[in-house]
Amino acid sequence: MSSAENIEEHLVSVQTSGLQIYWLTVMGLNIRVGIRRGSNAQGKPLLLLNGIGASLEVLEGFIAAMPGCEVIIFDVPGAGKSEAPVLPWRLHTYAKLTAKILDQLGYRQVDLLGLSWGGTLAQQFARQYPERCRKLVLCATSCGSAMFPGHPSILAKMISPRRYLDKRYMSRIAGDLYGGKMRTDPAQVEKHASRVQTTSSRGYYYQLLALATWSSLHWLHKIAMPTLIVHGTDDPIIPPVNAKILAGRIPNAELWLMNCGHLFMLTMPDTVAPAIQEFLDK
Repeated sequence: MSSAENIEEHLVSVQTSGLQIYWLTVMGLNIRVGIRRGSNAQGKPLLLLNGIGASLEVLEGFIAAMPGCEVIIFDVPGAGKSEAPVLPWRLHTYAKLTAKILDQLGYRQVDLLGLSWGGTLAQQFARQYPERCRKLVLCATSCGSAMFPGHPSILAKMISPRRYLDKRYMSRIAGDLYGGKMRTDPAQVEKHASRVQTTSSRGYYYQLLALATWSSLHWLHKIAMPTLIVHGTDDPIIPPVNAKILAGRIPNAELWLMNCGHLFMLTMPDTVAPAIQEFLDK
């Protein structure tokens, strides 16, 4: 298994989750990358692809619940602290950037987990670079523009990055937007709001545009690697019927529906992480 000794001189800091933070220049952009070194020599590194506009801090709880697993995560251009591109990108360009990040870090093959928007990028990466993805985990995601959408009032809240810029607004809408424990547990809402980093409005809108012009529905049957699809039954953003569509179209897929909302990786890491680890270890 490769690691990142060749970029050691670019180490900036170590997060509370054990993530070592690096800055890389990739495709002309400054990209913030986190690596949590692993002790499981038998497993592949796990690359995490985050939701729209979300910084790597959002998934620190999930990372902490995966002890022994080597983890790679980065702020997508325009999200968190990574630099936004000047012009909009299509999803295949985000996948190309992902591959180049892995090249710089010295990783040839990874297991891949995508959450929400990151799940669409994970599908594109698995299609574009199948030899680099051993196993695929798709969490709270869809096939893109051909998906069954959530209620218009929910989607209206997703159009703007305001929730990442105004934590009081985030706290006010989190229950309706994310469902699950976010409806009933103010501590979960506060924890999520405290981890969110300011994001670039331009980068956020570019991510939305990339998704609006992309669909995997017509080629999902070509995803050959073992795939685990995890989805909440109370997901206002991406209704669970979308998970069933993915599971029905991907040949080697397992579907796990949970009694939770959109952000189960944040609210239930101690439940979700062991099940994902078991799938990866098969």
